[in-house]
Amino acid sequence: MQPSARTATGPAHTDSSGDAPSVGARPVRRPADGLEARLAAVKEDMDARLALAAVAYEVNTAHIDTAPVDWSHIAAPMAPTAPLPAPGPYATPIAALLHRASLRLQEGGWCAGALIDEDGSLCSQGAIRMESCGDRSLEAQALEVLLDAIRRRFGPHVESVPSFNDAWANGREPTRMMEQACILADARGI
Repeated sequence: MQPSARTATGPAHTDSSGDAPSVGARPVRRPADGLEARLAAVKEDMDARLALAAVAYEVNTAHIDTAPVDWSHIAAPMAPTAPLPAPGPYATPIAALLHRASLRLQEGGWCAGALIDEDGSLCSQGAIRMESCGDRSLEAQALEVLLDAIRRRFGPHVESVPSFNDAWANGREPTRMMEQACILADARGI
């Protein structure tokens, strides 16, 4: 004779391990076959847990007197509030030139479509030209390293430094690529 699963008070509920449930636990439902039915059962369980947590939160924080926050006027900053620290002086001439040009873009401003705009902001090539102090050979080498760094990151389809510079709405990426070119020139020893 086998023991009955029923008692005088009703069916016994067990969890998935076969153990008796803890006090206050809800009976485990056995969903119908299929993934959709199991997902619906899990969703129902999570909704119940979230509703219980929301009530507990309200009860636990009811004594705190706070004014509601107006989130409509709060916005995240678009750029860092302080300039990023410069990665140290470079011993090689091309790397040092690219580093100075990068600093000039960060401090003096960046522009697209012209070497220098009416506000004095510079494009990538304009910053290199200003920092090369008229040495066209040094400028050409720096532009070559910068274009190589750009192509390493964005692919061989980039035609030139000015076309890359003009493709951006702000100077964040052109300045970042100038710093990458500094590292590349320093690694090459030029």
